[in-house]
Amino acid sequence: MNSIILKNYNIHFQTEAYRALNQYISTKEFSKIIILVDSNTHQYCLSSFLGELAQTEHIEIIEVNPGEAHKSVETCIQIWQSLADLNIDRKAMMINLGGGIVTDLGGFIASCFKRGISFVHIPTTLLGMVDAAIGGKNGVNLGALKNQVGVINPPEMVIVDPSYLATLSQAEMRSGLAEMIKHGLIADRDYLNSFKDLSQFTTEHLTDLIRGSIDIKTKISENDPTEKGLRKALNFGHTLGHAIESYSMNSKEFPKLLHGEAVAIGMILALYISTEISGFYKDDCDDYSNLIRQYFKSVEFNSDAIKQIKSLLIHDKKNTNGQINFVLLNKIGEPQLDCQVSDQLIDQAFAYYQS
Repeated sequence: MNSIILKNYNIHFQTEAYRALNQYISTKEFSKIIILVDSNTHQYCLSSFLGELAQTEHIEIIEVNPGEAHKSVETCIQIWQSLADLNIDRKAMMINLGGGIVTDLGGFIASCFKRGISFVHIPTTLLGMVDAAIGGKNGVNLGALKNQVGVINPPEMVIVDPSYLATLSQAEMRSGLAEMIKHGLIADRDYLNSFKDLSQFTTEHLTDLIRGSIDIKTKISENDPTEKGLRKALNFGHTLGHAIESYSMNSKEFPKLLHGEAVAIGMILALYISTEISGFYKDDCDDYSNLIRQYFKSVEFNSDAIKQIKSLLIHDKKNTNGQINFVLLNKIGEPQLDCQVSDQLIDQAFAYYQS
């Protein structure tokens, strides 16, 4: 599969990816290579990855705990201190081997340490491959508030190797599927309809779908790298989705949701709101809401949960002057940015979701 050549970095696939990485390393004189992993990728992915490296000297492994709770400034401080203790200098490079949490965290850590060292993303989850590692966003949560601290800084390259997906649970695979469906909703009905029947799913088919999703995201993010306009469309389903995810992280009674699980709910809510504000076809709303429900189990929201979720919307990064801005759809492939939505309509959307 051909590489994707972008303005500031390239995305390489499968065998070609490791050739590109080894060639890149051979042309640089890195003082150290730091590989950031979590406990899962340390156990299931690191050995395989090291087997692909031509150079295995001057390598340090740093492990973090898995999970959103550890995607924090506190974790960054611990790793920055570890880098300082290892005498890591600006000629070092960091390889972030893991899911979206590891690549978000590692990219931010590398971007800030010594005012910036080189880094490479190697996503090992579907969510990481199609979303988190693509587009140059790196950052961490502030308590339960998602991605409140971060930078936009591209990696040297991204390596996409779908063989790592064999280590994932079904829940983690579905989490990535949510972002792929989102890409179809905002950009390409034909691509979206690919998800209507995955009964004959093959590894080759999955690789093609991953490539299609990355193509959609890179075309948008390359034209608007700092999210001043069109790139906001990639937040479809995320305004309420992030609030639901934050509430999930902070509530003892509510089930803990993966990012994609929360975004799946957010997309159904946004589809309904689009019918009321943007003229989105009701039949498409029902059709694609049902598509999402094929892959994600329903979650119950009581009135108190909905109230608390709405209170978290004020922290959404797209907000301006205290105004909460939603991404909605006029039709499939035609997003509408910076939409204002009433509390009453949000309540109606939750009622639709639970109907």
